[in-house]
Formats: sequence, structure tokens, C-alpha cells
Amino acid sequence: MLISGNEHPMKMPPVDPCRARCVNLFRMSTRSPLARTRRYATCAPALLFAAFAVSSLHAQDRVAKTPELRLSTALAPSYPLGRAGERWAELMNAGAGGGYEVRQYPGATLALRDPAREFGALRDGVAELAVGSALAWSAQFPPLAVYALPWLAVEPREQEALAADSALRDRLFALMESAGVIGLAIAPLGEHVLATTKAPIATPAAGKGLRVRVMPLRAVIDVYIALGALPQSMSFTQAQAALHAGTLDGQDTMSTTLIATQAYASGLKFVTRWGAFADVMVFAVRKPIWDAWPEDRRALARGAAGQAAREANAIAREDAALAQLTQEGVTIVRLSSTQRAALRDAAQPAVAAWTAAVGADLVAAARAAVAAAGK
Repeated sequence: MLISGNEHPMKMPPVDPCRARCVNLFRMSTRSPLARTRRYATCAPALLFAAFAVSSLHAQDRVAKTPELRLSTALAPSYPLGRAGERWAELMNAGAGGGYEVRQYPGATLALRDPAREFGALRDGVAELAVGSALAWSAQFPPLAVYALPWLAVEPREQEALAADSALRDRLFALMESAGVIGLAIAPLGEHVLATTKAPIATPAAGKGLRVRVMPLRAVIDVYIALGALPQSMSFTQAQAALHAGTLDGQDTMSTTLIATQAYASGLKFVTRWGAFADVMVFAVRKPIWDAWPEDRRALARGAAGQAAREANAIAREDAALAQLTQEGVTIVRLSSTQRAALRDAAQPAVAAWTAAVGADLVAAARAAVAAAGK
């Protein structure tokens, strides 16, 4: 075939010399021993390199497939609840020996960023483990609301006694198991406070017409409505805008949250410790996961949860946050037992509905635990 000056022969793709030599090994039966030796020597490094690469890929694949256990928390480790979750993960990973990795997912990201959906996310397999607020989880599992029964556990010693009561805990854990979740430990989380812009809330009359941001839980909303307030559920960003616009008067939250969000800069200058809602953190595992674990892994998870619960020290952190709020110019008001009783009486219809939703037997057990703390 003739090729003119304007034409070029068809270009062939480059060939890997080493591959060519390896292919030629199949044709070497008629060649001399010396030639075969030379060709084997030329191809051997490539074969060794290929074997090493395959081995490395397999090792990386094994690392990539280390089982992950997703641990959900509504808050980041800068908050007591989030730190408890982080500590639980640390302790479990330390004892796992590389058999699995517990990874924390804060901000309730596994539950559509809604703490009230976290129990369901755990039950349905979106998460394998979780540390959550009993009050938030009660939206999907009402018996847990017994820990936050209005004006039940006002003093720190009462909150600690309630969280530590084994009879109540065992009954709740049995109910949780029937719902597909295994409870492992409970620790006090502290009290909710009422932060306001204009004045503390010390009487039922002071609460009338109060526009206050609250958790989107029916039971909590009903307590505020019974006091004549105007409870509202909104995002943090919306609340900040409303405070600056003067269309929001207060917020029901934890003291640590007020510090973390610098709420005092938004005009929340009064904090009322009214004792309405205390809370606990619950350490839990999805039941199918628990059932599949060998006994040694169960013991590790339970022991790590217990240790993280003991180390949480959430009440002390809430007290420290209150002290810091005072330094920021916030006025802290702690209501007397008489003032609390007046508020409780005014909200009695909502308290009665809360009791009915939880169950009279559980409420009686909780009241007994708190009463024992005062003896």
C-alpha cells in the first residue's frame, strides 16, 4: 500500500512492554533456556508489583468494610448530652479491638434533625445506638415522660434519685424492649429554665400572654397554655429573629443552651428556675442489633454506657452555666416552693393529662422515688 505525503499510517495504541513480555512467555517453548530466563527475569518485577498492588487493595477493602455503628445524639459534644454520647463511643471503640467503629452523629441528623423523632430512628434501624432526652423521646414513647412530669423533681438530689431508681428504670426498660429498643443506662440531665426578656415569671399571672419558644411536644405546650401563655415552636434562627423584632418574649431551655447560643445577647436577661420540667438522658441500642451481639459485646456496651452516664455530670454543668449567665449580667431567680405550687395548681389540667398519658403506675413509682430522696 502506498502512502501519500498527506496521509499517515493508522496509529496503534501503545503497548505495555512488560505485558508484551509476559504474553510472550507462552511462546517461549521453542526458545533457548537462556532467552527464557532473561524474559522471566524481565517480567518477574512486574508480577511482584501486581501481586503487591492486589494485596494492598484487599487490605484497604478490609479496612473500608469495618462495621460502623451509628450513634445518634440531638446535641454536639459541647453539650452534656452530646458529650455523654461521645464518651460512650470512645469507651466502646477502645474495647472493640477494631471489630467495629462507633461513630457519633450529632444534631439528630439521623432523625431529620428532630430530637422528637430520634426514638423512632433508633427503633427503625436508621441508628444502632443513641443517647437522647427522655422528654424529647416521649413524643414517640410516652412512658419516658415520667422523668419530666411537671414539678416532680425540682431539687438536684430529687433528679438524681429519680434517675437512679432501679425499680422505675427496669419497668421502663421492659416497656422499651417491647417497642424494639434496649435501654442500658439513665443519667440526670438537669432542669429546664425559663429565660425571658422583660421580667422573671414568678406567678401564674406573669405567664399570661407570654410568647415563649418551647419544645414541639404536646404535653409541654399544654402546660404553657394552661398558664395562659402563648407557646410557639420555631427554629433557632427564627427565634433569634423574633427576639430582635420583639415578637418573642422568652424561651424554655437548658442553661447550657443559653450559654452555647449566647442568648443573653439577644435580650434574654432573666432566667427563672421554676422547676417545671427536669429531664434525663437515656442510653439505648436497637433491639435487633442487641439480639445479634455476643454476650461479651453486650457487656462492653452496657458497661461503657454506665460509665459514660456516671461521668456525664450534667447537673453540675448546668449549675456552672447559671453562674456564667450571672457573670454576663443575667438575673437568675429561683422560685420558692409556694410559688412553684401556685404555678402547678394553675396548670393542673395539663399535669393530669400528662399523668394519664404516662400511666398512673409509673407516675406513682416516680413519686415514690422522689419522696425517698427527701427522707
